[in-house]
Amino acid sequence: MILAAFLALLLATPAAAQERIHALDGDTIAVGRERIRIIGLDAPETFDARCPAEKRLGDRATAAMRQMVAQGVSIERAGAKDRYRRTLARVHFRGRDVADIMIERGLAMPYDCLAGYCPRRIDWCAKLGG
Repeated sequence: MILAAFLALLLATPAAAQERIHALDGDTIAVGRERIRIIGLDAPETFDARCPAEKRLGDRATAAMRQMVAQGVSIERAGAKDRYRRTLARVHFRGRDVADIMIERGLAMPYDCLAGYCPRRIDWCAKLGG
């Protein structure tokens, strides 16, 4: 009886809500095919790092984002896209803005993409001395 009720609830849930969320790096997540650029932060690069220090911090930022995503996040889409056609959104973990959490942990810096326009990429190597 309980299993039948669970299956009925699962089947009634929209497909989009069932899609798994993946952290691609410290400031980008994916829901299915949709790529989401998290508003309010910039994390160091992992795929296109300009120096070893940026890569190391980028890997730590990615691990932190993956941990939060695995425990459950909520997404508040802003209704705009960036120049790479990623959806811009605020992401929350346990009621807190993920951008604030990542910045507090030293894994990201404040960064705003207003109306889909993002400023130049942060020079992490200069900031990290490496």
